[in-house]
Amino acid sequence: MTPQERFAHNLRRRRIAVGISQEELGERTELHRTEISLLERAGREPRFATMLKLTGALGTTPDVLCEGTGWDYERRAFTVQEPSGE
Repeated sequence: MTPQERFAHNLRRRRIAVGISQEELGERTELHRTEISLLERAGREPRFATMLKLTGALGTTPDVLCEGTGWDYERRAFTVQEPSGE
């Protein structure tokens, strides 16, 4: 799993927990539903402004959407933890 895939998983999980559709999230963020779909399928990485829109619309913080991802500066590599059995 890549960091982008982990972000996608976290985004979809949070959207479902809030109980809204991709369409509703798109309306709340002023993004098209297809953009939300691409983000949830790891087909696109979010820009910083998009991240802020998503967190605001979902009532969360960036660390929740980035949970399980990181950067190991000594190894110069991304780190990704697999999602727990949800």
